[in-house]
Amino acid sequence: MTTIYSPIPTPDQDQTMSYVNEPQWAIRALLLWQHRRVLARVAGISLAASLCISFAIPKQYKSSTSIMPPEQQGAGAMLLTALSSRAGGLGALGGLAGGLLGAHTSSELFIDLLHSGSVSDHLIDRFNLQKAYGKKYRIDTAKRLQRRTKITEDKKSGVITIEVEDTDRVRARDLAQGYLDELNNLVLRTNTSSAHRERIFVEHRLHTVQADLEKAQLELSEFSSRNSTIDIKEQTRAMVDAGARVQAELMIEQSGLESLRQMYGDGNVRVRETEARIASLKGELARMTGSSAPLAAGMQDVAATDPGDSDKKGELYPPLRQLPRLAVPYADLYRNVRVQETLYELLTQQYEMARIEEAKDVPAVSVIDAPGIAEKKSFPPRLLLSLLLTFLSFAIASTVILFRIHWSTVDLSDPSKALAAEVFPVMRRRISSIFAMKRGAA
Repeated sequence: MTTIYSPIPTPDQDQTMSYVNEPQWAIRALLLWQHRRVLARVAGISLAASLCISFAIPKQYKSSTSIMPPEQQGAGAMLLTALSSRAGGLGALGGLAGGLLGAHTSSELFIDLLHSGSVSDHLIDRFNLQKAYGKKYRIDTAKRLQRRTKITEDKKSGVITIEVEDTDRVRARDLAQGYLDELNNLVLRTNTSSAHRERIFVEHRLHTVQADLEKAQLELSEFSSRNSTIDIKEQTRAMVDAGARVQAELMIEQSGLESLRQMYGDGNVRVRETEARIASLKGELARMTGSSAPLAAGMQDVAATDPGDSDKKGELYPPLRQLPRLAVPYADLYRNVRVQETLYELLTQQYEMARIEEAKDVPAVSVIDAPGIAEKKSFPPRLLLSLLLTFLSFAIASTVILFRIHWSTVDLSDPSKALAAEVFPVMRRRISSIFAMKRGAA
């Protein structure tokens, strides 16, 4: 073992005793001063090496953005917030107010979403980070992205700050913006608020009612088309008026026929003409009156009850005696249509209100500061890093020098020195053999 010069000469006990009363720091400083040339060389070499290391480290650029999540509190919640903020003066009452409030905004939710695997996976695919970071596995890429991303929250204001570091200043800006985009998309996809559920329910119910309304309208239109029923009340009034007019004309013609027979006899032309007009009026009145026979089962077509009478198939209005029978199914169909129309109108209004409430309830991201391209590097601080490495090397060299001097003054009979004398040669031989084996294998 090489003996390092010690200012405490061990053979001379008198000279050694002259240093016993000196302060320990002064003795160590004196020892280091005597080895100042070695320490200077170590410091110089360390400074040069640390400069090379610091300049070899690639530059890192930081891009940051801040967002302000919306408050999910109403007037009552604001009152509880004010109450809980004075919890120190109100004691248990303030704590109860904070507990009832669950006092927090959606900041915690946003932070958890930003740290989620869904966001990191989309960013890895979007910016091809596996190639950019030189990673083979996605999990390693996600860890690298997580290390380069810092998400903090201001507890007082609730503002969330996202900071992303990257060797490419443009990619750092794009990654910060990508976090905002993915947060917005994820919030919209995972929105399970009461307004959203209400809107989904009303939307499904609206589709069902719309289908029922179309079905009811189709049934009413088919019934009206088969039976010529447009408006039963108006048609009944019109049929009664028309029947009354025809019947009045028939009575007038019948009275005139008796007079003509007495004057001209049965063979007169005017008598035969009047008889023909009376027969025509009777046929018209019979068609307007119709038959009182019940409608066929499962059919509401008036012409189907009397298939032999083909003239009834082209009637503009249904027979008068069938109108009461047609009124009941017509009223049922018409009432069903009106009910479905009312339901459809109400649900349409409710659906629009639910959409508005859902839009209000979605915690959209409000950007305070948009991410920008960094003008200066954020890492490494080359001067500080060089000085720190130089100081660390200097401290290690000083510790080694002091330890070797102290070790050289230890008596050979000391158990620790005897153990070291036994262990170190064995370790040296083992290490030498390992290196020899590696050189032989190469």
